[in-house]
Amino acid sequence: MDEVESFSPTVTNEELVDLRFRLRSIRWPEAETDPRQGMILDDVKALCEYWAADYDMRRVVKRLDAAGLYTTSIDGIDIRFLHARADRDDAFPLIFTHGWPGSVLEYLGVLDPLTRAGFHCVVPWLPGYGWSGKPAETGWGVTRIARAWATLMARLGYGRYGAQGSDWGTRVSAALGQLDAAHVAGLHLMPPLAPPDPATIHELTTDEQATLAGLKRGAQTDAGYSTVHRTRPQTIGYSLVDSPAGLAAWICEKIDSWADPRSAIPRDEVIDNLMTYWLPGAGASSARLYWESLADVARWIEGPLESRDIVDVPTGCTVFPFELQRPSRRWAAKRFVDIRYWNEPEQGGHFPAWEVPVIFVAEIRAFFDQIR
Repeated sequence: MDEVESFSPTVTNEELVDLRFRLRSIRWPEAETDPRQGMILDDVKALCEYWAADYDMRRVVKRLDAAGLYTTSIDGIDIRFLHARADRDDAFPLIFTHGWPGSVLEYLGVLDPLTRAGFHCVVPWLPGYGWSGKPAETGWGVTRIARAWATLMARLGYGRYGAQGSDWGTRVSAALGQLDAAHVAGLHLMPPLAPPDPATIHELTTDEQATLAGLKRGAQTDAGYSTVHRTRPQTIGYSLVDSPAGLAAWICEKIDSWADPRSAIPRDEVIDNLMTYWLPGAGASSARLYWESLADVARWIEGPLESRDIVDVPTGCTVFPFELQRPSRRWAAKRFVDIRYWNEPEQGGHFPAWEVPVIFVAEIRAFFDQIR
């Protein structure tokens, strides 16, 4: 049960033939009457046509095999993860956690520069995502995932390590710092999740006012997916597992709207990411994490904080200009009480390792070089 073995996804010709058939048999809706209504019909058509005709259907497996993928069983779930080791005796281990609608593929472009900089990199798929196992029972929320990550790092022989994350990864990494403080040397979060501080609500800075306006705007225009995932993940799961067009529209809308408009994520890499949801049928299982843990996340964003929310391990924070949540440092310090590093780069959005890999690596080094 404690073994760690190499792993390669199995993708059959039958699965790929079926996918191409579905992509060529889509029953399209009529065009939108206003672009604010969601993904543009012509854009989804163009992506699906390319996916069916020109995309290398085995590309994602080739990329994962080249990076090095492994598997182990923890708490009854098969955890599949990338493990890239640095060729240095003093290398420092880091565990990276992705979110929705991302995957471990976000990190492929940063593994080489990070290992050359002296970091061992462990990048697991969340339970229910990609080729990790799908929970068959309730209870697999942020805390249980963090406990599994602590087991994984111990199993790999890492007695002292750092945790990094974005999206769900910020939640999991913060919980890991609380649960395994004896071994977690520090956290790096993109961004930290912290609510407005009631003590400063009548003396807001211009940036804090913009943050509150952004949260209000997001709740009004961009929270539909989250409400569906939180309340009816099984219902949306039928569409996401059965229809590649439905999956593409559901995921690509968020990639388009959450990334920095200046970022140029290659189309093939966007489809690679879609394949990690399509091939394992992870549409429903990935959405269930919202059902499990979004109530806690709402408290971390909106408040009020509770004593169990406080994190006291050393923390580094990077807040990108097109990130969804942009707490101020003084707000974040109410939850993360030992902030050692804070930066707000001029470029980047919700998928920093994917969008701005050079900046991402620089941010990781700026914090973890202090505490390694």
